[in-house]
Amino acid sequence: MRPSQPAALFAASIVSVTSMAFAASAAHAADSYPTKPIRWIVPYAAGGGSDFLARTIGQGLSAKIGQPVVVDNKPGGNTAIGASETARSPADGYTVLSADNGTLVFNPVLYKTLSYNPTRDLAPVTLIGRFPMILVVGPGSTAKTAQEFIAQVKAAPGGINYGSAGAGSPHHLAMELLKVEAHLTMTHAPYRGAGPALSDVAAGQIPAMMVDFAAGAGFIKGGKVRPLAVANPTRLAQLPDVPTFAELGYKNVEAAALVGMVVPAGTPPDVIATLNKQVVASIKDPAINKKLVDFGVEPVGNSPTQYSDLLRAESTRWTKLIHDLKITLD
Repeated sequence: MRPSQPAALFAASIVSVTSMAFAASAAHAADSYPTKPIRWIVPYAAGGGSDFLARTIGQGLSAKIGQPVVVDNKPGGNTAIGASETARSPADGYTVLSADNGTLVFNPVLYKTLSYNPTRDLAPVTLIGRFPMILVVGPGSTAKTAQEFIAQVKAAPGGINYGSAGAGSPHHLAMELLKVEAHLTMTHAPYRGAGPALSDVAAGQIPAMMVDFAAGAGFIKGGKVRPLAVANPTRLAQLPDVPTFAELGYKNVEAAALVGMVVPAGTPPDVIATLNKQVVASIKDPAINKKLVDFGVEPVGNSPTQYSDLLRAESTRWTKLIHDLKITLD
């Protein structure tokens, strides 16, 4: 039986009122966010660069929002464990993830099957900072410059090994990029972390590696390894005498670990905007900014759109390299 006009109008009114109530509730939730602690997942063990960023910025963020920021280390799976847990979490702004270019750019290309899809399951908040890569050799190396090192590798194709923080890491792919641009043949020796690889470079067990300043600062300052060139558009403030690869004629050799913040896809835009505003303010706080620089980070703090555009460009660049070299971790 067809409902009477008054009944139909009443039903439509109920739907309209209910819809407005849900919209008002969502708007109120976004306006009042946050009202409880924020869980910041770090997909690495405590003590590394991403962990330092989360804990340092998390303190500033907590002070600004008036809620605790709890760092939760979830290492494993080349960051896939932490990324997957974040993707499965409620999209309400109370779970955030430290995501580097391994998580968001490399893994989808390196693995045929992955437990998360970065573009479908995660939404960008901001790029927190960059860890530029540096070519280093041991103190006993006869190569005093990057040019000399490259010449030595060319003179012994395949006879010189290099270490990395692990297969598929920014350190690994940075050296692969140099190999392509300088037409080098070297053998990769992956380690479980930058620390063990640096120790072997310092001991002369392996000739060279790419490392970020945050991980390598102690070795570099202590003279245990020698920096030859930086894969950055400009020289690093911490290493003003070390040239860039661009200065040496390899303008395309730019590589860094890019660490940002992402949230589960579907997180309300207003919540993302609030997170972005407060995280960027924390990054730009003079005291926090100095801690980041001293640690070896180039602080950034940009908009979600800018971060998304950067990830898209990085994906295009590194996907081609990985495919061309047939690098896979499956």
